[in-house]
Amino acid sequence: MRAARLIRMVLLLQSRPSMTGAELARELEVSERTVARDVLSLSEAGVPVYADRGRAGGYRLIGGYRTRLTGLGRSEAEALFLSGVPAALRDMGLADAASAARLKVSAALLPELRDAADGAAQRFHLDAPAWYREPATPELLPAVADAVWDDRRIATRYRRKDTEVERELEPYGLVLKAGVWYLAARAGTEPGADMRVYRVDRFTSVTPLDDRFTRGPDFDLPAFWAERAAQFARSILRDAVVVRLTPDGARHLRHVTDRAGAEEALAAAGEPDEQGRITVTLPVESLDVAYSQLLGLGPEAEVLAPPELRERFAAAAGRMQGLYGR
Repeated sequence: MRAARLIRMVLLLQSRPSMTGAELARELEVSERTVARDVLSLSEAGVPVYADRGRAGGYRLIGGYRTRLTGLGRSEAEALFLSGVPAALRDMGLADAASAARLKVSAALLPELRDAADGAAQRFHLDAPAWYREPATPELLPAVADAVWDDRRIATRYRRKDTEVERELEPYGLVLKAGVWYLAARAGTEPGADMRVYRVDRFTSVTPLDDRFTRGPDFDLPAFWAERAAQFARSILRDAVVVRLTPDGARHLRHVTDRAGAEEALAAAGEPDEQGRITVTLPVESLDVAYSQLLGLGPEAEVLAPPELRERFAAAAGRMQGLYGR
């Protein structure tokens, strides 16, 4: 533990002109007294750390000293590619590896390029979770992530409605969608077994097995996820409603309902009437969902069918008239 901290201190000093004791203590999560002891140990080991005294003082390397301890380990290199998603790194237990990787990259750069990482971080940030929801990190996510990195088969228990099922899985990849973690995995060991998607927060146990699996060379996680996400979106659109839309309603339809379903409905619409309105048949998850969504269009949408949904909108319009027509 201390050896790793000393190496990290050298990398920090190598990547910056100088650092105060307080800055080093904060980066290394130790006290300033520990920093002073570590600097003394480095000096005794032949690392030329110089201490500037006074209020503006600090520590720096002298004589153009460069450590050769900049080679990235496998886990550090993998974590570096995820460094734009800090919350995801933390959830998977890779935050320390990413921090070490960034330090090594910074230490290897020319002095005039060392602020590149900070410059990028101040200009671009990916905030994965959805609004108005505090994402919960699945307890078993680090175990699943380890198996994904290692191509190691896992024995799992998975909560499905009111029951639990046991599965042996080949975990291919993890996806973070709107703050929810999903695992793409092949179920079973039979050749050609289906690739399925599991919510990580529904695993109740994950046990790594002794054997590894051979990853299919043609598997493409982004393409697989895009296809499954589109299939899922289509599968939940089990109902349909007929709606007459004004030009404004047509423009905003994709913002209040399923985007793909809205675009398909608009593409299939006939010619506008004399008032510029078009009539579409819109696929929806349910009539209740359609009611909630289409209310957002207000007078820009008129529900024509089914009759029971039109009656709900007529009743809502009457109540609105009662509120605003006084």
